[in-house]
Amino acid sequence: MSRDLSDVLAKLLTEQRNPASTNLDNMSTGEILRLLNAQDKLVPLAVEHEIPYIMQAVELLVHSFRNGGRLLYFGAGTSGRLGVVDASECPPTFGTPPEQVVGVMAGGSAAMFRSQEGAEDNEEQGRRDVDAHHVGPLDTVCGIAASRRTPYVVAAVGRARELGAKTIYVTTNPRSEFNLDVDVAICPEVGPEVLMGSTRMKSGTAQKLVLNMLTTTAMVKLGKTYENMMVDLQLTNQKLVERSKRILMMATGVDYDTAAGYLERAQGHVKSAIVMIKTGVDLDEAHARITRAEGFVRRAITTDLTGS
Repeated sequence: MSRDLSDVLAKLLTEQRNPASTNLDNMSTGEILRLLNAQDKLVPLAVEHEIPYIMQAVELLVHSFRNGGRLLYFGAGTSGRLGVVDASECPPTFGTPPEQVVGVMAGGSAAMFRSQEGAEDNEEQGRRDVDAHHVGPLDTVCGIAASRRTPYVVAAVGRARELGAKTIYVTTNPRSEFNLDVDVAICPEVGPEVLMGSTRMKSGTAQKLVLNMLTTTAMVKLGKTYENMMVDLQLTNQKLVERSKRILMMATGVDYDTAAGYLERAQGHVKSAIVMIKTGVDLDEAHARITRAEGFVRRAITTDLTGS
């Protein structure tokens, strides 16, 4: 089995030696940093090639969210941690409930901080974790694995598909070598790492960019922004309270004290405060407009009180 796995790894693009860094251990500090920077510049270009597939994935997410479904990330190691990070940022940024975007990683929460030996190879646990999260047809499950082959992730995505969920897979190995049955594969080819096999580097950066694109674009399509501002953020700390006031000031042109007053009248709901200021309606009417506009502030401002 070890020899078979060695043969598999030897063929993976993410496990190859990078010809630009074969002299890495003999380079000066400045040379290493410039090399890392030069290689990192290749990552956004690789992601750009995958935009048509990222678009398809966003449509799956929007459909799931609009119908009460969720996005669940499954990954191991760096890939799993990136999924957990993206999921954890959605509630404060977009006001989503914590259960709407979920990050699940091989080895559980302990693996966020310390590698759990053998966790990524546990196929049965991948299937059990999908079942434990009650994945169903309304959900979209996104597997994240630089190598594509991570047993835990492959098994989780396979089980999700059995349960009727839509499936996405993010890998940094070539599309030509992708052989899993999923709805959308996203395969930015970032090439071999400067440090051979260290996929926390270019592969991790590419995965982070893709996850940012998936959730941010989906949330924009759900009306979570007004112009280019976050308007569904949760006021969980003083920084976010002050950011909300600044958003009101920029969106409507009111001064600081007026923004603070409207934010209080709107019970901390930035969307409602914007509609109240822009249209002169009270809080109940602002809520009604936002509901009719399916959460989109721009539409709520231009929708009259009869909903026509």
